[in-house]
Amino acid sequence: MIDIQMIAVLFDFDGVVMDTESQYSVFWHKVGVDYLDMEDLETRVKGQTLKFIYDTFFPGKVNEQLAITEALERYEQQMDYSYVPGVKMFIEDLRYHDVKLAVVTSSNNEKMEAVYRRHPEIKKMFDRILTAEMFSHSKPAPDCFLLGMDVFGTTPQTTYVFEDSFNGLKAGMASGATVIGLATTNPRNLIEGKAHFIINDFKGMTYDKLMKNYTFVHRTK
Repeated sequence: MIDIQMIAVLFDFDGVVMDTESQYSVFWHKVGVDYLDMEDLETRVKGQTLKFIYDTFFPGKVNEQLAITEALERYEQQMDYSYVPGVKMFIEDLRYHDVKLAVVTSSNNEKMEAVYRRHPEIKKMFDRILTAEMFSHSKPAPDCFLLGMDVFGTTPQTTYVFEDSFNGLKAGMASGATVIGLATTNPRNLIEGKAHFIINDFKGMTYDKLMKNYTFVHRTK
């Protein structure tokens, strides 16, 4: 029997806690078309840090980076930060059972400050909020989730990861944790095989259901 004090649940933020990915897709699609004549930039940057995006698609283009950053900051101030269905009740139930909780996001502190202004309760919902400034390598590298385990003193065998993007799912799987994919950003058929389990959203999800139906895959090995 695993001590519940040693269980951690790590949530990506956009598309997992907040239903924002479709809004980011609109922004990055326009950036791709306007700056790169690229029609699918939004699919290439999901789950990535801003530094990764700039290093990969705008290397050395300082003026373009500044313009995009300013536009992104304005855009994030106006975004609709709505919770993914069921996530608040699920988090409350996990907290009731003393599970360690963290947001593990590729977003930076400045973006998260915009979120806190809209939803100040976010800071109290989680034990830790780990942002892009805290890890060296962006998803799909597992660094961010390994940091989450290190923070709580848990292991892959006692850690759950909830993710929605392809890069995030790859990072979660590479970390060794039990990965539950959300079909909020991509349809189920496209994330099949990229997570241990798949759910549409958190409606009906509870601590007991998590323990019963989404048991740690490592237990069966």
